[in-house]
Amino acid sequence: MSRIGAKPVAIPSGVSVDVNSGVVRVKGPKGELAYALLPEVTVAIEGSIVKVTRKDDSDDARARHGLTRMLIRNMTIGVSSGYEKKLEIIGVGYKAQIKGKSLSLNLGHSHAVNFGVPNGIEISQDEKNKNIIIFRGIDKQLVGQVASDLRSLRPPEPYKGKGVRYLGEDVRRKPGKAAVTKAAA
Repeated sequence: MSRIGAKPVAIPSGVSVDVNSGVVRVKGPKGELAYALLPEVTVAIEGSIVKVTRKDDSDDARARHGLTRMLIRNMTIGVSSGYEKKLEIIGVGYKAQIKGKSLSLNLGHSHAVNFGVPNGIEISQDEKNKNIIIFRGIDKQLVGQVASDLRSLRPPEPYKGKGVRYLGEDVRRKPGKAAVTKAAA
């Protein structure tokens, strides 16, 4: 049996969960999310707990049991407290500027890159360091995907560490050509 799928999901205060015709709807103070259930699992609400069970022991049902439970858990956390990802821009002349619902980035290209932010994501910059971009939203997958898309515009390079990285991400550095020849001599 799935250890993740067997755990019940606690519903926080101020959040309501409704299962109707194969769709789980989660409402909270920050918004509303919905998820269409897969045919291999069933969801039952017992008081302030959501339980996910699988219909049989097929490989598909076992694989999707824990997945469904975690998606429902992520939705309850999202509508109650939300998710955020922070990215840091490092490099001489690298900068970001918020213009409405898009982000204008100078990342060492010959032109500025305009990065559009989808609906459901709030974007801001840190007050102390303008090179830290913060994405907030209620959908964990969407917040992570938008942050990943921004990082892919200029991933951190291993020699000087320039580029876009997650805040606190450890970038492995390589020694330069000059450092290698001095060590070999």
